[in-house]
Amino acid sequence: MPPKRRVIRRRVDTRAPLVAGNGPLARVPPSVAFGLVVVVFGLAVWVRGAAGAALLGVLGVGLLVLLAATWRVLRPADRVLRVIVVLILAAVAVSLLR
Repeated sequence: MPPKRRVIRRRVDTRAPLVAGNGPLARVPPSVAFGLVVVVFGLAVWVRGAAGAALLGVLGVGLLVLLAATWRVLRPADRVLRVIVVLILAAVAVSLLR
């Protein structure tokens, strides 16, 4: 009976960029991007109606662009979670129209 092999897994660096590059978002600090998204989301919920739904639509399109750009390097579980976030954002946008 052959001896069991131990599998040693490397720790993944979560701070490493998913897609290396010199794009326009490479120079934006993550805290600034997060703050901007929170402000736009809050403004959209506060404004309500078609204008609020349009602001959430802009956020949704931005999320879809980022998702498309990083799709190849994401694990399946990460893909599912990101798609769920986009669907929740779309549901909130539709609820603002009512």
